[in-house]
Parts: sequence; structure tokens; C-alpha cells
Amino acid sequence: MTNGDHEILNALSVTDLSRVCCADRSVIISLVEFGVLTPTGRSEADWMFDQTGIQRAVRACRLARDLALNTAGIALVLDLLEERSRLLGQIQTLSGREI
Repeated sequence: MTNGDHEILNALSVTDLSRVCCADRSVIISLVEFGVLTPTGRSEADWMFDQTGIQRAVRACRLARDLALNTAGIALVLDLLEERSRLLGQIQTLSGREI
């Protein structure tokens, strides 16, 4: 699956998300337990991941696979990437205005 394919997915269970990420179910559970992913639902059997969660999980699994990062490293990198995107957006907004 390519990143474009993930856009058509609205919500996935733990099992489906693990398939999309090509990762073991325990990896997804670990990402939830560490706070990297935030599903809806009270129990693991009810967990559902929205589009944002799906994209974050795909990135997390790619970081684990490609860079051999542990869960703490994945959380840090994802937070830094999101902060970078936010700051770039602010720069674009401010560069369009006169200061």
C-alpha cells in the first residue's frame, strides 16, 4: 500500500492496522501503551484508529523498521516531525504578512 491508499481508510481495528503497517499486533499495542497512538474504544477489542492514527502508525512502524528505533525513539521523532510541520506552517503564514 502506498500513502495515498491510506487516505481512503476511515477507521481500523488493531488487527487491520497491524496488517496495513506490516507489523505484529503487539507492536500496535505497545505504541498505544506508550501513548504514541490514541485509539477510540475502552478495551483492546474495541479500539479503532482514525485516519490520523493510521498515518501516525504507518510512520511509526516505518521508523521502527528502517531506523530500528524503540518505542521511546519513535515517540520523540514523531513529536519532532509534527512540531516541525506546525512551525513550517507558521512561517508560511507569517511570510505572507508584513511584520
